Amino acid sequence: MSNRLEKEDSPYLQQHKQNPVEWYPWGDEAFEKAEAENKAIFISIGYSSCHWCHVMEETVFENKECADILNDSFVCIKVDREERPDIDKHYQEVYSLLNRRSGGWPTSIFCTPQNKPFFAGTYIPPESRAGSIEGMGFIELTKIISSKILQNDEQVYKNADEIQNFLQKQEHPEKATVLSEDFRKNFMLQVKNNYETKDGGFSTSPKFPHVSTLSTLLVIDKLYDDTSAKAMLVHTLNSMKKGGIYDLVDGGFCRYSVDSKWRVPHFEKMLYDNALLCELYAKAYLAYGDETYLSIAKEIADFWYSFMSEDDLFYSASDADSEGEEGTYFIYSYEEVYEALKQNNYENIEHILKKMDISKDGNFEGKNIIHFKDGDTPKEFQNIKTILQKLRTSREYPFIDKKIQTSWSAMMIKALFVLGNIDAKYKKRAIKSIDVLVKTIYIDEKLYHTTLIDKKPKIEAFLEDYAFLAQALIEAYDATAEELYLIQAQRFTNIALERFFYKGSWNFSDGEFQTKADIADNTYTSCVSIMVGVLNSLAILLEDEKYTHFAFLTLEYNSHELGKRPVVYPAMLKEMLRYLKGDRIIKSNVLNLNNNSYELSRLKYPFLHKKVTKDIDYLVCSKNSCFDKTDKITKIDDIIRNSF
Repeated sequence: MSNRLEKEDSPYLQQHKQNPVEWYPWGDEAFEKAEAENKAIFISIGYSSCHWCHVMEETVFENKECADILNDSFVCIKVDREERPDIDKHYQEVYSLLNRRSGGWPTSIFCTPQNKPFFAGTYIPPESRAGSIEGMGFIELTKIISSKILQNDEQVYKNADEIQNFLQKQEHPEKATVLSEDFRKNFMLQVKNNYETKDGGFSTSPKFPHVSTLSTLLVIDKLYDDTSAKAMLVHTLNSMKKGGIYDLVDGGFCRYSVDSKWRVPHFEKMLYDNALLCELYAKAYLAYGDETYLSIAKEIADFWYSFMSEDDLFYSASDADSEGEEGTYFIYSYEEVYEALKQNNYENIEHILKKMDISKDGNFEGKNIIHFKDGDTPKEFQNIKTILQKLRTSREYPFIDKKIQTSWSAMMIKALFVLGNIDAKYKKRAIKSIDVLVKTIYIDEKLYHTTLIDKKPKIEAFLEDYAFLAQALIEAYDATAEELYLIQAQRFTNIALERFFYKGSWNFSDGEFQTKADIADNTYTSCVSIMVGVLNSLAILLEDEKYTHFAFLTLEYNSHELGKRPVVYPAMLKEMLRYLKGDRIIKSNVLNLNNNSYELSRLKYPFLHKKVTKDIDYLVCSKNSCFDKTDKITKIDDIIRNSF
């Protein structure tokens, strides 16, 4: 029998509609019931491709004893963190406050009947574990909580009130610091301290790509010819492309690696990771000329088009699990690959298997993840890849979350425009996608956060949607010179300023949770930093100083923290350097700009825009003036360098 989630659009909530738990979606009905019946509230937050969310569903929410306790003594609410990032952000702050560390998913929150939180966890197994500090199981925990609420335990309500009061306090930054290019020196010191010298990246395990940090290293190398920035960036990109976190067979990156070598991934694939990595590898190719970087960027884009899109719109994620186990779709037995190569008349098969890190013992739970230890992908792998793809066709493909998410889709569209400077087919794809996305999620002058294809969107946009969409629209304007894209970017930016900005600070949401937007680059790039970049772009493209003013206020508001811990805020550091150095505009006729988009995209200075004029030469301009012109693209870098 289905519960109340049956009528919800969210793929994650749909996954839980057959649970024996009497789930409610987020809304007044649940909160009114809890208060009327004096029942504790249990809020479970997750997302459809989350492995440990699936584990908790199987071990707890499908467990009759657990379900009976929840149904008898709690009002239970399910939240899709991707659909409602404002709710998730609020309760992640609750978790951090109560546990003195960052949380994760699934997130398990227990509240009073008045919806004041007092306990927060992540995955909680059904049974208690003897000898473990955090060993209380779900059954024991819920019995204790339900009895305390039934007895109106004063301490529980007192703790909940204290937590609520603390969360409502508005934190203000310390006194502003003068913005300085020297912030980058502190950034480089902190990055080097975190850098893992053997395999690249900035941790041991689990290991995430940290694209914002890598992107800022690329900018620092371009601005200052910093050899250590380039070395850390290139080493990390080369290590990741060996395979594991990068799917060498279908293309696309998994969310993170559970080991330090990038070899054993957590197999879910997220749109935001792949969009940001697609753009990074494309820009690294433009900077350093490594053809393998371009291949990876194209393979990411092609994977998302082949597996994860419909009607030029991009799905949000695919699962780690299939056929009831993690990674089943992605891994290979020694025997099946050996036999497939033999049937295709390959010789020296043992040598080929060794190159691909395939052995009888396996490198992942007795099976094998394709991985090139030395980083060199042999030419014959292109043909072998087709054989490996064919082996996968007989397997169940992981669950795909078909949500269309504005912010993440905009990230991928921006990446496609970057690729479009190298290969025109990606520019065509990007133009189609940006037009369809805006038509889909901007309805009756209202922007929405997420929807499903052929469904009417319901959740209004958050700051991240305005920021990333405006950024993609500016990229579209640079690529096409179509004024409509610039007008749309300005419109969404003005709305964001009106709704979310206050004296240098930005809110993430302005609905029932007026949460402050993070400036740290966590799961992906901070939307505040993206918005500063958008403001910088509009200032020079529209020749409007008010956008420069708002960018400065944001940077000034966060300057003390940025100067002290820039490694936590790489994207904002990059935007601060951009603010101090200034953008440059290359002006010329439409024929010059279109026919030479590749050469222009390879220019060294990282903060460039293009603008169509009637000039037969290339004019190089700053915010207030054009200071030189040339008929040769090769001279533009020198002109820019001499402009400082």
